Amino acid sequence: MQKIDISVIVPLYNEEESLPELVEWIHQVMIENRFSYELIMVDDGSTDNSWQVITGLKALFPDIKGIKFQRNYGKSAALHMGFQHAKGNVVITMDADLQDSPDEIPELYRLITEEKYDLISGYKKKRYDPITKTIPTKLFNWATRKISGIHNLHDFNCGLKAYKKDVVKSVEVYGELHRYIPFLAKEAGFKKIGEKVVVHRARKYGNTKFGLERFINGFLDLLTLSFTLKFGRAPMHFFGSFGVLSFLTGFFIVIYLIAQKLYGLHIGEKPREVVDQPLFYLALAALIIGVQLFLAGFLGELLIRNNPNKNNYLISEIVE
Repeated sequence: MQKIDISVIVPLYNEEESLPELVEWIHQVMIENRFSYELIMVDDGSTDNSWQVITGLKALFPDIKGIKFQRNYGKSAALHMGFQHAKGNVVITMDADLQDSPDEIPELYRLITEEKYDLISGYKKKRYDPITKTIPTKLFNWATRKISGIHNLHDFNCGLKAYKKDVVKSVEVYGELHRYIPFLAKEAGFKKIGEKVVVHRARKYGNTKFGLERFINGFLDLLTLSFTLKFGRAPMHFFGSFGVLSFLTGFFIVIYLIAQKLYGLHIGEKPREVVDQPLFYLALAALIIGVQLFLAGFLGELLIRNNPNKNNYLISEIVE
């Protein structure tokens, strides 16, 4: 079997107009640089003629592989399927709207193969997007840098990225986690993550498929990812800690209220009833919340204990 230098993965949705130009451009770059390659085009349930265009291009460019979803699942699902089928030593992803330039491929390939990076993320320093998109993007990237700890990346959501093959075979992308592949790669043990300034081209055909809701969903996904990566294998460490803290807070408040009443009786005063004080109900709520959090952690531990994949660990090498 011929060794494949590069797998290019292009997730797409209703991009029939841009596909012929994109495929021709990628093919030209590969020929000029003498790369062996495969181009995996994942049609995410397009409702236009994108799939017919892909099958037509296959007849002209035999290195094309096409995957068509029955319906629209989202970019993460398309990338996951592309990662599963990729056979190249270096995997490059790019969008199908011609805003990513295939001319970046040779340098991305060099950074992975010669500079030994695990992942290179594109950085669209100069963008051709409206301010309603650029400002939320800056806030999103700032929050992602803080939470992920990857401080050298400025554009996590750039579709143009290059990976060592081991990276894409080690990360699982689902939901809308394609924005956080560098974060997933870092947690999988791939530490050498770099960035390259890339050209951002104005959209030539069609309209953007993303709205402002992606930034809200993206932030919620970031919180979920951060929690699951940190506490996914030990939920009791999170829920149990807060549960014990809440329970002890309520318990000591109750002790304080009882001691206060006993002291009042001892000195001959008529103290307020414990149940007449707002502080008592705060203590009661803290006790109940503490028990609930502890039980949540306990149930989480039971689920993990019965998970058949609980001891699946990534191994880079074995010497025997």
